[in-house]
Amino acid sequence: MNSLLSYPVLIVLALTLGLAPFFPQPHLVEKLRMLFSGTLSRPIDIFDLALHAAPWVLLLYKVVADWRGAAA
Repeated sequence: MNSLLSYPVLIVLALTLGLAPFFPQPHLVEKLRMLFSGTLSRPIDIFDLALHAAPWVLLLYKVVADWRGAAA
């Protein structure tokens, strides 16, 4: 299970799924703009935000967990 959450895998996921489609703007950026402007209300948009943000959240979690483990 640890190999599935390795840094190379998480970085590739974050850069591909997290930012796809790349043009005209990444989906994650679009959904975050909708969230901050208050227009993120449709269930499909909320699901889309969760889908595209998940790799970034996992990567951040791993970085923080490894940093805390190294600091202890």
